[in-house]
Amino acid sequence: MRKLLSILGSTGSIGLTTLKIINKKKKFFKPYIFSANKNYKEICNQIRLYKPSYFLVNNELIYKKIKKKFRNNKTIIINKIEKIKVKKKSDVTVSAIPGIIGLKPTIYLIRLSKKILIANKESVICGWDLIRREIKKYNTTIVPIDSEHYSIMSLLKNHKINEINKIIITASGGPFLNYKVSQFKKIKPVDALKHPKWKMGKKITIDSATLMNKILELVEAQRLFNLPPEKLDIIIHPESLVHAIVDFKNGLKKFIYHDTTMIIPIANALFDQKINIENIFKTEKKEKIKNLIFRKIDKKIFPIAKIIKRINEHDSTPIIINAVNEVLVDHFLRKKIPFLGIQKVILDVLKDKNYKKYAIRKPSNFNTIYIVDTWAKNITYKKIKQFYDKIY
Repeated sequence: MRKLLSILGSTGSIGLTTLKIINKKKKFFKPYIFSANKNYKEICNQIRLYKPSYFLVNNELIYKKIKKKFRNNKTIIINKIEKIKVKKKSDVTVSAIPGIIGLKPTIYLIRLSKKILIANKESVICGWDLIRREIKKYNTTIVPIDSEHYSIMSLLKNHKINEINKIIITASGGPFLNYKVSQFKKIKPVDALKHPKWKMGKKITIDSATLMNKILELVEAQRLFNLPPEKLDIIIHPESLVHAIVDFKNGLKKFIYHDTTMIIPIANALFDQKINIENIFKTEKKEKIKNLIFRKIDKKIFPIAKIIKRINEHDSTPIIINAVNEVLVDHFLRKKIPFLGIQKVILDVLKDKNYKKYAIRKPSNFNTIYIVDTWAKNITYKKIKQFYDKIY
């Protein structure tokens, strides 16, 4: 019997990679609940090709067009996740909606799923208390599919935290690793989107260029694996072939090495590591085994690394940093703020007189999370204006 497969964010990079795997293994999975935002052409394509039971379309304009186009289709087109009424749980759900907007659907699908493969780091960072409560209540298994956290999970299997000195997350360094400091003033969005190793969505590609993605991944690892901050570190690894390193107290160091494709962690998570990856991966460009380079973070190249020491300052500090960064990345992509403005405005928000009042709030429910997130975004808009007022 085919397993029921749901994908939150089916038109994004993680969703499309998942579908690439499913295309090779059609007899194993039956498309169940899909969701997307506004990619009209791809949504239409997926309804025709995969025929999921439900398709959630978040964008109201696109929803109306899709609803009209497929009014006689067996796929039920909806615009609110609460309209999903199913008798059977999804066997596997891939949670891949980027940003904090993915938190609510992730929580909702935890209740309707046996296993969640999570690629939405913002949900884990901002709403872990809610996620943990729901997975326990509904007996849902959670598996991270970001390459770093999937590697950490695999390396920690059959080991206890007290056996470990350090867990090291690797960072590619992005496109500007070998830039001179003087070159950073001229960086444009088109430059930052040219990642040397990974093909990803725009937001995470910019986060890779600033190193923010790794700062957020530190928090994600703390949440997922119940790790104290001092057990975690980041190292630059330009080849992007080693995804995590565990330094054990017995003197051994272990790492997981795989090619720069999300096919590998996603496929292994889907099939519980019981898969011949060659059947899926043969069309991809493979990296040859080569010398591996590891470097310490140069804070002149990655000034945003200054906030690593502050990320765990208060309960809701990660929510604030994540929200501020979301706004800044969007503004940078729209050429409304310079590349170096991202880290400057983040640090400015952390100095704001009202920062602590929101940072100390415990994110134990949706309301608190969204209050903190909203404040952080609103203050960021003000700081951006102040930033430009200083320049001009």
